[in-house]
Amino acid sequence: MRRDVFQAIADPTRRAILTLLIVQAMTPNALAEHFDSSRQAVSKHIKILTECEVVSQKQTGREIYYHVVPEKMKEIAKKKQDLLGFTAGLLA
Repeated sequence: MRRDVFQAIADPTRRAILTLLIVQAMTPNALAEHFDSSRQAVSKHIKILTECEVVSQKQTGREIYYHVVPEKMKEIAKKKQDLLGFTAGLLA
């Protein structure tokens, strides 16, 4: 299932996960330690971010590490700028 990336990053928890993953790759357990929710809830958020291709995973031994996909983040930033420019033109 392909999700809308803007709906995915609209959620505050998912934005917080992205902020943590920008700093370093992390396992779901390590991410869950930063939130007042279960590991399962954090895993659902990670799944949505992965479906949007904003986050990818890499298995190292028995652990799965998630990290931000920089190219996708740049694409999102460009779309946002394009949208803001279009909106500014309408309001002028």
